[in-house]
Amino acid sequence: MIEKYSIRTDLALEQKERFESDNVEVQGVVLEESYDEEREIRITTVKIETEKGAKTMGKPVGTYITMEAPNLAVPDEGYHEEVSEELMKFLQKFIDKDKKDYSVLVVGLGNRMVTPDALGPYVADNLNITRHIVKEYGKYAMGEEEVHLISAIVPGVMAQTGMETVEIIRGVVKETEPDIIIAIDALAARSSKRLNRTIQIADTGINPGSGVGNHRNAITEETVGVPVIAIGVPTVVDAATIVNDTMENLIAALETSETLRGVGVVMQGYNAAEKYELVKELISPHLNGMFVTPKDIDETVKRISFTISEALNMLFA
Repeated sequence: MIEKYSIRTDLALEQKERFESDNVEVQGVVLEESYDEEREIRITTVKIETEKGAKTMGKPVGTYITMEAPNLAVPDEGYHEEVSEELMKFLQKFIDKDKKDYSVLVVGLGNRMVTPDALGPYVADNLNITRHIVKEYGKYAMGEEEVHLISAIVPGVMAQTGMETVEIIRGVVKETEPDIIIAIDALAARSSKRLNRTIQIADTGINPGSGVGNHRNAITEETVGVPVIAIGVPTVVDAATIVNDTMENLIAALETSETLRGVGVVMQGYNAAEKYELVKELISPHLNGMFVTPKDIDETVKRISFTISEALNMLFA
């Protein structure tokens, strides 16, 4: 059954939920949950511990932390500041801040010309870049005893550069020798309710182009030579997801109808795989591969990018 279908999502949390809804236990995968009532932030940690679990989940072995903040898409500066602080705390788990002159390369993945895919470039725009100052004038030019070297690059997309993103990053890593890479990219979600309301942090690297369904060569420690921390925000869902959610609502409505209740009962008997396959048949071929994003994506992406960049600025201050 698992091999029959693949719901379009880049979130490890949603992959795990998919198996739980079908009562399938995934060996080698551990799920931990917590909820901050005051800030209304739900934290879910998915740990893929074995290669078997990785194969089943379709994601590399590692830790995936998901922050669900329903008000992240709302223009509330105070709330976004709280999210930045929370995000900083989780990033600290992956960063060896005790190391002197810690060098960090931030990679803003995505296409600045396509708003749902512009998260990475926008984050890079708002960073406090320090590497050039420290290299030129020394760390005391920053007025601090210890200064972390922060550099950033926005490599663009293959259609603009003619090069794989990983090729560009490998070249930069060779010249600048950072201790770690933090890559930011837009993602795709299975659930429309998580759009622009969720941040995923992973210590496994990233696949550029995830948010628009165009997977390029992975950016991982194996491919670039240094550890890669990935930060992603789902900004799009595919058309099949929208239709699937609509069908779920239709089934619920049919069950309350006296004349059409039988139809609802039949459709309710389909499992998640069968429903999703039916949806793909219904939308083929014209809507297949279409991705949808909220209408206020312009302002939302700018706001969330600032929230992420503030977390990074606080982390390396």
